[in-house]
Amino acid sequence: MTIDKSWTTLRHRSCPEFFVGLDAFLERCKDHLNSFGRCRCPCESCDNHIFGSLSTLRAHIHRHGFSSGYTTWTYHGEPLVPPSAHADVGQTTDELHDYLNDVRQENTANEHNTEAEDEPTEGPSNTNDELGELFKLAATELYPGCDWMSLLDFLAKLSHIKVMNKWTDTSFDQLVGLLRAAYPTSIIPSSHYEARKAMRTVGLGYVPIHACVNDCCLFWDEYKDLQSCPICFESRWKDKNTKGKKVPNKVLRYFPLTPRLKRIYSSRHTAKHMTWHATGQCKEIGKMRHPVDGTSWKHFDATYPYFAAEPRNVRLGLAADGFNPFGNMSTSYSMWPVILTTYNIPPWLCMKESSFMLTVTPR
Repeated sequence: MTIDKSWTTLRHRSCPEFFVGLDAFLERCKDHLNSFGRCRCPCESCDNHIFGSLSTLRAHIHRHGFSSGYTTWTYHGEPLVPPSAHADVGQTTDELHDYLNDVRQENTANEHNTEAEDEPTEGPSNTNDELGELFKLAATELYPGCDWMSLLDFLAKLSHIKVMNKWTDTSFDQLVGLLRAAYPTSIIPSSHYEARKAMRTVGLGYVPIHACVNDCCLFWDEYKDLQSCPICFESRWKDKNTKGKKVPNKVLRYFPLTPRLKRIYSSRHTAKHMTWHATGQCKEIGKMRHPVDGTSWKHFDATYPYFAAEPRNVRLGLAADGFNPFGNMSTSYSMWPVILTTYNIPPWLCMKESSFMLTVTPR
């Protein structure tokens, strides 16, 4: 049955239609309360990050409105992929194939340009190997006769659900084990390790970099072979005398930015948004709907006119706010993830969680 969400976009939150839709939503929430009788609050302020009682949800949604970015109610019972939505999955698969075709055409053009200038190289490149693996996954049926979901699409969605619901690797292994037993003709991976290994060809992994226990330096570049910090002389390892593989004191995860930007520009579905800032400026004087309408953006364009002349040049915003992951302010442990967002794209996309790019995070 289709869920009525039209009330969430009503401008007047005091009309009868809004309260009818809100009451129906709260009735739905009763099946998704935690052990404390609370549910995720989808108002614009909480955005599903804070739990509250049903009365709190009602007050928050009426006061702040329903979150505009929360279109699929995954936290309130709506399935991520409806069983009857084969057409939607097919559309997603078509976009995936479009992306792969775009990347293949770009690589072919680059190879032709390189061969015209330099001597041809023997054997396929690593990029082509990875692309071939992606095509293979995208063309592999999940089970015989399944023409609406490929193995790559299944792995991507299952990995997404794991992250959203904070599954452990063990729970993931148990789930795929049950699925393999229930559908013996399928080619579902046997474990999280196998799934992650198959998805590694997407090329969006991270690079682990050892760090000094006192945050003095990174064991990277000219320091990569050092066994102790050149500043405080602390050991790189938790136990430097251990035999076999040593465990570092601290690890910095670096998520390379360049492959992600290449992914954006390689797909026709995302590349078209990367010049929005040059065409979507607000026409009304004194109003702004995007940073491009602000004085800081205009000052930057005036200072660097050569850079501003090319609308495809990437403009990024950086946030590095520390937080305590356990919510206990008496502990000294904190994290400082570095997150980037792309300001080229429209405002309704650049502030979505899916547009944020985590680049550095400590462990």
